Amino acid sequence: MTEPLHENHRVELKRELTPELDLEKEVVAFLNSREGGFIYIGIDKDGQRVGVADVDGDMLKLKDRIKNNISPSAMGLFDVFEVEGPAGVHCIKLIVASGSEKPYAKKKYGLSEKGCFVRVGSAAEPMPTAMIERLFANRTRNSIGKIKAHRQALSFEQLRIYYEEKRKPLGRQFKTNLELTTEDGALNYAAYLLADENGMSIKVAKYRGKDRVHLIESNEYGYCSLIKATKAVLDKLDLENKTASTITSKERIDVRLWNPVALREAVINAIVHNDYSREAPPKFEIFADRIEITSACALPEGLTPAEFFEGYSIPRNKELMRVFKDLEMVEHLGSGLPRITEFYGPACFRFTENFLRITFAASRPVHEEEATEQVNPQVTLEPESRPESRPESRPESQLESNLATKVMLMLDATALGKLALAQGLGHQGVSGELNKQIRRLQASGLIEYTLPNKPNSRLQQYRLTDQGRALLKQAIPTKDTPWS
Repeated sequence: MTEPLHENHRVELKRELTPELDLEKEVVAFLNSREGGFIYIGIDKDGQRVGVADVDGDMLKLKDRIKNNISPSAMGLFDVFEVEGPAGVHCIKLIVASGSEKPYAKKKYGLSEKGCFVRVGSAAEPMPTAMIERLFANRTRNSIGKIKAHRQALSFEQLRIYYEEKRKPLGRQFKTNLELTTEDGALNYAAYLLADENGMSIKVAKYRGKDRVHLIESNEYGYCSLIKATKAVLDKLDLENKTASTITSKERIDVRLWNPVALREAVINAIVHNDYSREAPPKFEIFADRIEITSACALPEGLTPAEFFEGYSIPRNKELMRVFKDLEMVEHLGSGLPRITEFYGPACFRFTENFLRITFAASRPVHEEEATEQVNPQVTLEPESRPESRPESRPESQLESNLATKVMLMLDATALGKLALAQGLGHQGVSGELNKQIRRLQASGLIEYTLPNKPNSRLQQYRLTDQGRALLKQAIPTKDTPWS
């Protein structure tokens, strides 16, 4: 336990969970505060750990009481888990985030001084009527839980599969239980984002330099369940997060471009907390010296950057947060920020009026490996490398030694895809060496995509650039190409 074991404006201590304990009052007070807070069960007022006899049972009771006795819904705004102290004493820690739909109240009493509470010092005090009215007038109305999806014919087979993988099968009432409906029963925008088909797509772009001038790769992940899209983005960035190894006399040291833990947390945070009501998805951009993660997610109203880094959490999309937690894609509330700042510090965050950008500097040049493989545009292509017959008649070693030149000669006649290039070279499939030469030629600006904005398209082909054509003409002035 890192929080102080004495009560203050963010910590409440309870010896045990009993039916008489007004737990809901304490939770409501933290939901209505600007900072949220922590409630410990199994620790007395003096800070002594007395433990909990039935941890699992009490945790289920906690979740059930918060789910059924507080309005508006607090699902996605709290987290309950077991903590172990000295001598194996087990306690329960309840994390409560500041809610975005204040005022929260005990359902039994509604929006009244008996139902609404606010944290004052180390106590939960009744909320004055004037404050209740002011907060209610300002209650957020544009959350994705309140926006009706413009398409109501939605399916959720992908979501069912992910829940079944975690042994949490969805029942008939899952749309209601996961808060995927509006007050009038229509599917909301959270449901739209989690559905099998939607119009939301996340872009992952890669640039050659340190600016956005030379785009070398652009991928889109989406038009499917946000869970599936998130997993695809994580897989793509994990692939891009290359490892470099240094061998010393004592050990092998592996260093990745970016810390994988911080990178994963930043990706999840950007996706879960993005303001989808503006229909602006997060984006991920890889440059020669860094990765930038941008989301439509300004600081919540009234929260300063200093408070943000102190851990005051206000989840923007509680419906998404709950699903991501159910599927174990996030851990505890507020755990992502410390994981990021531990490695990159607060300076990696940049806030604007409408956006949040996280920048991670790379541990080495991102394109370092590709740069070492580049074809030098000044290298003279040997005229004798033009074949007089199809390469099947050439020895394999000779074919491979002149592979880059052969590729350029073939593309001088027409644009071709990888498989067509391989077959023209007498290969049954695309070899690693061919892939390597294509990358080298692209990196040198001698060949280029015919569909630069869709690098993974099945229709993708390659063609000579003006630079490549000039180099080829200089080396081999005749135009009689046998490739037909």
